[in-house]
Amino acid sequence: MKRLVLMRHAKSDWGDPALPDHARPLNERGRRSATALGDWLRAMGVLPDQILCSSSERTQETCARLNLPLAPELHDALYLAEAPDMLRVLRGATGSQVLMLGHNPGIAEFAARLVAAPPDHDRFHDYPTGATLVARFDIDDWADVAPGTGTALHFVIPRDLI
Repeated sequence: MKRLVLMRHAKSDWGDPALPDHARPLNERGRRSATALGDWLRAMGVLPDQILCSSSERTQETCARLNLPLAPELHDALYLAEAPDMLRVLRGATGSQVLMLGHNPGIAEFAARLVAAPPDHDRFHDYPTGATLVARFDIDDWADVAPGTGTALHFVIPRDLI
């Protein structure tokens, strides 16, 4: 069995219009949200043994504020990735419980494609900043992960927590 934690980065800061998109950090709300998401993961006992993270500043900062005892693997391929690209990266994962941090709109589409049935949450389909899905897959190797085979275990957004 494998478990995936699929998280969209927390709320980013749009205060500097000259800053390239890839370099945008989190805003204050995003920083609070990322910390709350890390607390929630620990409280739920969902501790990844591998982190696949977009190379953007906001995903890296979200990951750092989760306060997990694991360094992320940065992937340029996850920056603004579409669902098929995210699936390719996931198929190369080696952990049993993998956290993947990415961006919309690709992450919302990826989440919807992965699970057999969506979780009962009114924000699942638009996947707002900080949205986090925990899904189980009855596979032995991530190379075998396929759309529609995941079971949604949990779904949360920062507003549910703070």
